[in-house]
Amino acid sequence: MAQTGEEAAEEADATTDRMPLNVGDTGYGSVPGPGLSGSVGASETAPLLIPEPEPEPVQQWQPLTKEELEVAAGGLGWRRVRCYLVVLFWLSWVAMLATSVAIIAVSPRPVVTPLKWWQKSLFYQLQPDLVMEAQAEGSGGINVLCEQLPYLRSLGIGALILEGVFDKDMSPLDVTATSESLGSLPQIQHLLTESNKAGLKVVLDFCEVDLDVAGNEPSSAVVQHTLRFWLEQGVAGFAICDTDAAYSEKTLLEWRGVFREFSSQEEERIVVVKQTRDVPRPLNNSSQINKTLVDVVMRSILPSSHHLLSAQEVADAIETNLQTREDDIWPSWTVGGKASHDLKKLLLVLMMTLPGSPAVQHDEDIGQTQNVSLNVGSSHGETNEPSDTHPDKKAKRSSLALFTSLSRSRATEEALLYGSFTFLPFNTSANSSSSSSNSTLASPSSPTILAFLRSWGCVHFLILLNVGPELHALDPAWAPSLPEAGVFVTSTGMDRLGSTSLYTLELRPHEAIVIKLFEAGSYS
Repeated sequence: MAQTGEEAAEEADATTDRMPLNVGDTGYGSVPGPGLSGSVGASETAPLLIPEPEPEPVQQWQPLTKEELEVAAGGLGWRRVRCYLVVLFWLSWVAMLATSVAIIAVSPRPVVTPLKWWQKSLFYQLQPDLVMEAQAEGSGGINVLCEQLPYLRSLGIGALILEGVFDKDMSPLDVTATSESLGSLPQIQHLLTESNKAGLKVVLDFCEVDLDVAGNEPSSAVVQHTLRFWLEQGVAGFAICDTDAAYSEKTLLEWRGVFREFSSQEEERIVVVKQTRDVPRPLNNSSQINKTLVDVVMRSILPSSHHLLSAQEVADAIETNLQTREDDIWPSWTVGGKASHDLKKLLLVLMMTLPGSPAVQHDEDIGQTQNVSLNVGSSHGETNEPSDTHPDKKAKRSSLALFTSLSRSRATEEALLYGSFTFLPFNTSANSSSSSSNSTLASPSSPTILAFLRSWGCVHFLILLNVGPELHALDPAWAPSLPEAGVFVTSTGMDRLGSTSLYTLELRPHEAIVIKLFEAGSYS
């Protein structure tokens, strides 16, 4: 029976619904996908996602155990390595030690010479006029002076040269015959006792006093008795002039024999000779013995004069003394001559920085400052104004500050105690056509500028002195071997502080400057 078209279509749909997905090789479900097998049933069993291959296991690093480490360290290879390292360490250490020793051996180094107490001391010349001004009634002057001894010691003064104990027309052979201006013998003994308590040495001045030693043995024996008496009172030494009869080999040898009875390594007794001539009268013996007989030669920076010396005369005197120093006898410097008030501070700086022991006179700026404290009046509390004072208190404080600064620098800086001395030629840039001479004060018209260097090892102190009344700047080519930079230690105006450069420094009129030099970038 024939089928209609609709019946045929329905039968075809039903047949399609009953057909399996993977019928035949070319059926719907048999189409192989990419990378899949085309066999029957392969599409059903193949995984939908392809798994990635698992990474191979990586061996983790682990430290050796204690047992494994002990086994490995005990091996022959490690023993050799350790042996080589130990040998290398000791060879390096020995090489560094040898290099250090070689550097120290070849490097120039200063040799410290132990200084005696009188080589380190600052002397203070105490004249009877000062005590007479300080006296209010009777013996008050000595008592007031004794009260001021700790003050003098605090300023850095180490020894007193007590002048005027004996009048020139009196002989000290009578130990009780002391000058009336200083009081009786018990008062002088009290002053010596209080000085020793304050840590101040005392030197008695016999200068220009007739000791009557030029004759006979009995007179010499009496003099030795007199020396023993004062040495028993605690006197540290005696001062004579180079014009005295006692300045002779025979007399000083006798004095040395007496000194040995009272001297020790710490308390050595000394002989101070005040130089009054241009050249001291030599003793009738070799210079080697003369060196042992005289401990200190006190020299004046300025020549004696009845008038105030000009700036050029002061500069000439300073230059002469700086260039004619003797190294075999220990010097002590004092001003001596007369100079203007403006130059007193400059001369104080010069004395405190020269090799040797400075001797400050009581009539200098520092002495005038001390007069204010010494002149305290009577027991009723009255005060006496000193006749010669500074214009104002500021000037007095400046003088005292300058003295204290110099004293402390000299006591703490080895270069100012032990250091070598070098006198420097000087040029300035002021008045370029006339002031650039090759040496200091080469002509009368040259600037009154002086300079010297104190050196100890690698430490250098530069001292500049402008004696003249004009302002001067340093020539950059003045001393090319010196370090350019430095730091101010002190100055006469006490107004220079901090670091400075020699190329920009200007010296004011009548100014003295102390500079500690150092290499650029170093502050040691």
